[in-house]
Amino acid sequence: MNVISIPLLAILLLALPTAVQSTEFKQADPVIIEPVGSTSATAESTELVICAVGDIMLDGTARPVMAEQGYDYPFVKMLSYFTGAQIIFGNVEGPLTDRGTPEEGKTFVFRSPPDKVGAALRAAGFNVVSLANNHTLDYGADGLIQTIETLDAAGIQHTGAGADLMAARQPALIQVNGLKVAILAYSMTLPESFFAGPNKAGTAFGHESQVSADVMAAHKQADIVLVSFHWGQEGKTVLRDYQTHIGHIAIDAGAHAVIGHHPHILQGIEQYKDGVILYSLGNFTFGSYSMNSTRSAVAQLRFRNARLQSVRMFPINVNNFEVQFQPQPLTGTAADAVIDELRMLSASLNTRVNNDNGTGLVTLEETTPVP
Repeated sequence: MNVISIPLLAILLLALPTAVQSTEFKQADPVIIEPVGSTSATAESTELVICAVGDIMLDGTARPVMAEQGYDYPFVKMLSYFTGAQIIFGNVEGPLTDRGTPEEGKTFVFRSPPDKVGAALRAAGFNVVSLANNHTLDYGADGLIQTIETLDAAGIQHTGAGADLMAARQPALIQVNGLKVAILAYSMTLPESFFAGPNKAGTAFGHESQVSADVMAAHKQADIVLVSFHWGQEGKTVLRDYQTHIGHIAIDAGAHAVIGHHPHILQGIEQYKDGVILYSLGNFTFGSYSMNSTRSAVAQLRFRNARLQSVRMFPINVNNFEVQFQPQPLTGTAADAVIDELRMLSASLNTRVNNDNGTGLVTLEETTPVP
């Protein structure tokens, strides 16, 4: 379903416009989040917690449930995972719009009521989202523009899509606890017509030279850089070669972590140098019934002094036959089974995932820089 094949990807990497390779982003004023209960800098002010979740799409077969239960309903049982996090990030799959026309010839098109979803995301604590995915332009440029307007009105930062290519490549910037965080996002999934151009609205495609340039430019104005990719093959734990390649490029350029979406299931975790790649977080709350997408995780990334210290994975139940679009915590043997799978998938990437009381824990060991 709308996944770029490796040969086609190679062609796109070479053929897509590569203008503005040495990107110098305009110095933007980051959104400032003040530490709760603190008015002065302390030793603790160098600590930062970022939560990241998988795909969020509240249309499709979820629509009647949302109409009955309200759009806060999907997030209710996840709020405890966000406690203590200064940044909460997810991939918003599909536009927040009541404008535009559906993409002609596309099998699945989604959209969600803008004001209701914008308010629900903000109430749940989300303060930055990715728009770089294969549904963002399901209702054309008008739908994308309204999505951006909706997020702006809700006070939610966004990245990965915009009115043109340069706008799509701009990072979201947040300042918290004296640290500036930049987040970039790219889509590597079809349709190709959704990719932004110099004078065309759309998503940022992960052209390797542009990813490298963007990360290096973001690093000049931020202490921490995160990169999100919409990539890989749906329903498959086996990585595509380009995922590893472009994920390494992002960290080589200065990213501290890479966060992946699109396969709808969990994929492995890789520590690469002093960064980490979460190849896929699977679904968070997604408007479809599927027996292939039943387990996922909320990731908690903990930083100290702008260095990633650990990643903790909280297993969740996203089987909509059981949870009806309201993800729920997993405990006991069900949680252990998710951690066991993550451990196996990550071991092949030379990364150890420990089971720490029903959560998956990756403690990063500082590596010696490769010349």
